[in-house]
Amino acid sequence: MILILSNREDGAAERVLAALTRRGARLMGQDRADGDGMPVVWWDPGEFPRESRITAAFGGTGGRRLLLDTGARTIDLADVTAVWRSRPSAPAPAEAVADPAHRAYAAVQAELMLDGVWSLLPARWLPGRRADELRAHNKLFHLARAIELGFTVADTTFTNDPAELADAYEAAEGRLVAKQLTAEAFRIDGAQHRAYTTVITRRHLTSRHRLRHAPVILQPYVDKSVELRVIVVGRRVFAAQIDVSASRMARDDSRHYDTDRVAYGPYDLPAEVARRCARLVADVGLTYAALDLIVTPGGDHVFLELNSNGAWGLVELWAGLPVSDAIADWLMNGDKSS
Repeated sequence: MILILSNREDGAAERVLAALTRRGARLMGQDRADGDGMPVVWWDPGEFPRESRITAAFGGTGGRRLLLDTGARTIDLADVTAVWRSRPSAPAPAEAVADPAHRAYAAVQAELMLDGVWSLLPARWLPGRRADELRAHNKLFHLARAIELGFTVADTTFTNDPAELADAYEAAEGRLVAKQLTAEAFRIDGAQHRAYTTVITRRHLTSRHRLRHAPVILQPYVDKSVELRVIVVGRRVFAAQIDVSASRMARDDSRHYDTDRVAYGPYDLPAEVARRCARLVADVGLTYAALDLIVTPGGDHVFLELNSNGAWGLVELWAGLPVSDAIADWLMNGDKSS
């Protein structure tokens, strides 16, 4: 049995489910007809404990029961052979639990319950369990490993020391960028914001004292021919090039998604770089990740970061690379399909 953990609005899950169906798998649920192939359960942890029930029971002689009641059917989790954590929601208590403190308590208990149950499943995980994803996603952790594996990496400083900003700016001869340690959105006066790669100017230096309040990443600006998004699924590697040269908005950070001026296409990644990408993903404890690199005008491949559950839709939809098929193959067969 394949278990997909994701919210109900996840288009990536829909694409992979279609690929699984083409391979004879069947979705178990009230909205789809069952067949004879590999059963697939799509469940969102956000439904627990609000709508779903989970039981973990242990006998004194070593027996155990791990059951998931989705409300539509009861699943014996011992039957799960592969799990894909796509875009799961956080556990959510029922609306009847109205007090904020009570809701927070219930959510913490539910998260602990899920982590414990998932740790007991004798299944393959893509990209990995929650703790594996969190560790691998940490930029200090995966950047250090990338350097050990021989990736080309720009001189990088993680700091909240204001003095380091001035030193890094001088070392970069005035061509310095700052990045967040995590790209999570945040709110200012109730409005949602997201910080992108920021080119540092002398004006930033005058307010460098503010740096002490939160750490940032400092790197010299790397001139680019194209950006790359590299997707690793097991041992399979897909690379898409992102040409941002015609876009002022996306030139320093392709996440601005200026699709009218940014060109996407497949990229022939050198074999050694591809092997290094697959090795990095495996070494940080994952079976899937999205890597961001820059190709310099001189042809060097400079590693930027690893996203432990990074988006792959643009690689498939805009560059024509079959990532959903690769994920479906892995869920059904593991690396035997690589």
